[in-house]
Amino acid sequence: MGKIYSALGLMSGTSMDGVDVSIIKTDGKSKYKGILDEYFEYPNKIYKKLTSLRDKIKCSKDLKKQRKQIALIEKEITIFHAKAVNQVIKKSSENVDFVGFHGQTIFHNAKEKITKQLADGKLLSKLTKKNIIYDFRQKDLKNGGEGAPLTPIFHKLLQKKIKISRVSFFNIGGIINKTTILDDGSLVASDLGPGMCLIDKWIRTNSKKKYDLNGDIAKLGKVNKKVLNKYWNIFKSTNQEQISYDINDFDISFSANLSLEDGAATLTHHTAKYFISYFKNNKKLKEKIVLCGGGRKNKFLVNLIKSHNKNVKLIDSYGIDGDFVESQAFAYLAIRSFLKLPISFPNTTGCKKPCTGGVLVKNH
Repeated sequence: MGKIYSALGLMSGTSMDGVDVSIIKTDGKSKYKGILDEYFEYPNKIYKKLTSLRDKIKCSKDLKKQRKQIALIEKEITIFHAKAVNQVIKKSSENVDFVGFHGQTIFHNAKEKITKQLADGKLLSKLTKKNIIYDFRQKDLKNGGEGAPLTPIFHKLLQKKIKISRVSFFNIGGIINKTTILDDGSLVASDLGPGMCLIDKWIRTNSKKKYDLNGDIAKLGKVNKKVLNKYWNIFKSTNQEQISYDINDFDISFSANLSLEDGAATLTHHTAKYFISYFKNNKKLKEKIVLCGGGRKNKFLVNLIKSHNKNVKLIDSYGIDGDFVESQAFAYLAIRSFLKLPISFPNTTGCKKPCTGGVLVKNH
């Protein structure tokens, strides 16, 4: 029987609104138990700095141009992560063996094999006095992969927990990523397209809100079919070869002349269209569809998705909190990394062979 480790996972998604923190117990293989989950919202000052920085980075050259700003914000958010870690550990009384630190993605380009997360592992280790595993994506990139998605191997563990043999997990974050687990246990995964990134950016740009709560704004709008078709045709012609996406692969410019409500409605229908297209092209699979991630809270979007497939359920209905799947995943990946077990696979990231990932830091 393998050793059971106590691991803490940290995840800050493309919404850039805060940090999800999870403590789990796991052997890094088939055993896992959730201990504690907590969310820490970024102060408005950090949120504005992050979104402003991301808006300035449109290509890899911009990473060099913005390196001073990147270093300053990286330090600031690492300190924020450290406070969250220390608070959760104190609350849980767990003796945490490893911390899986994903960091904040500010740029990801699958074609150029470049990904950048704000995450200072050495500083986090110093401030928390814990062993930190971070920089999870680089080994996959060096092994011919796209560096994402990395959560599929954790989805496979969740599949055993909810006891469904043929299932697809759709994580609706800034980007939609999908993991399908077939009857023989094999994994097939990829990013599907934009999740909440277009809707959130539209709302942020055209109102004082950060996102469309429950899809209430979109519900009031009318879909502009011309704009909807334009979005879809451009995506189909430019992004079909990729396994993973960055939010910079998509933009809201086509919606520029629409009202707040009509733009929200059009972009929400556009996001739903990726699901509808997937359902249409994979009718033979007849798998259960499980939704997780922040986008599952957008009732308007979820209802659009459900109207095309009666097998759609929220992960919460299986007793798993959909807000913390990714933070739990990075706790699990930290242990797999320590044990030198693979975290990415040819059918998930496009890497040449299964490979591990992550860098271990002990700075305490």
